[in-house]
Amino acid sequence: MRLSCCRNLRIAIKAVNLHLHLNRVGSGSLYQSRHLSSSSHHHILMAEDLKSTFLNVYSTLKSELLHDPSFEFTDESRLWVERMLDYNVPGGKLNRGLSVVDSFKLLKEGKDLTEEEIFLSRALGWCIEWLQTYFLVLDDIMDNSVTRRGQPCWFRVPQVGMVAINDGILLRNHIHRILKKHFRGKPFYVDLVDLFNEMIDLITIFEGEKDLAKYSLPIHRRIVQYKTAYYSFYLPVACALLMAGENLENHVDVKNVLVDMGIYFQVQDDYLDCFADPETLGKIGTDIEDFKCSWLENYGKPDPSNVAKVKELYKELDLEGVFKEYESKSYETLIGVIEAHQSKAIQAVLKSFLVKIYKRQK
Repeated sequence: MRLSCCRNLRIAIKAVNLHLHLNRVGSGSLYQSRHLSSSSHHHILMAEDLKSTFLNVYSTLKSELLHDPSFEFTDESRLWVERMLDYNVPGGKLNRGLSVVDSFKLLKEGKDLTEEEIFLSRALGWCIEWLQTYFLVLDDIMDNSVTRRGQPCWFRVPQVGMVAINDGILLRNHIHRILKKHFRGKPFYVDLVDLFNEMIDLITIFEGEKDLAKYSLPIHRRIVQYKTAYYSFYLPVACALLMAGENLENHVDVKNVLVDMGIYFQVQDDYLDCFADPETLGKIGTDIEDFKCSWLENYGKPDPSNVAKVKELYKELDLEGVFKEYESKSYETLIGVIEAHQSKAIQAVLKSFLVKIYKRQK
């Protein structure tokens, strides 16, 4: 079915405004806006309550998985898996998962959600968080990383080591167990399974060894599409659309907008890594030293003098000015495409993503 264009738009707009306030006051939000609302205390309490109820669903899903007879856990292995889950899954900002809930509410255009709908939207949100954790656990091993979310990477925890590879596979398997338990009887179950399988296939594509000769803007776009845009922007909305009874094949335009938004977000990340104040950004950018394929496209060596030379070249090329022009044009293009969409509810969903990332400072 098609979403109506003429239902209560006012309610949808209010939902967007609430969504913005909550993300503005969230601690270190992935999509955090620059300014706090004057009534931020009220919204902080609401944001904390939303996150708290979302975390309650994590506890439910974890308990179900730990007692799933398909896994045949011993007492010892059950304790290991519980520790692994608690260490890795709920420790992030949870923005991807919460976006499923928010997007579904907006698509319902002010209708009261049933308890089942609320739970299922949160469960789908947690499937995305499980997916993110699966990627991070294995990425940290491949990158030989040291810390993640302010604590040692899982594989660096004593007695874990390369067992983390097995844990990563288990995390991936958990997603399908959650989907099967809670969505098997739904008409969109097969589409959900296909959607998550597609994300896993796309994001685990091997890009080859690091080679400056291969780095270009088309390669950058491809990497960003698969590593950021699809599962950080498109996947939460796709899940919400399926729950709302929509056919994803009818919303290719929505996918394209969200992928473009994800690319814009990553370009911001590349820009901020080099030019943002570390105190505002919350970290010292190291893309140049780390040989990242970024929008800025130039690389040095870990030596600070070499990094300084590369940054001086960026200034000579006026990449700050180039970025600001890119940002302005990207916003104009995205808002134009969004406002041309026939569904006001979908417009509200897309705007709720765009306004959270436009001109962000970290």
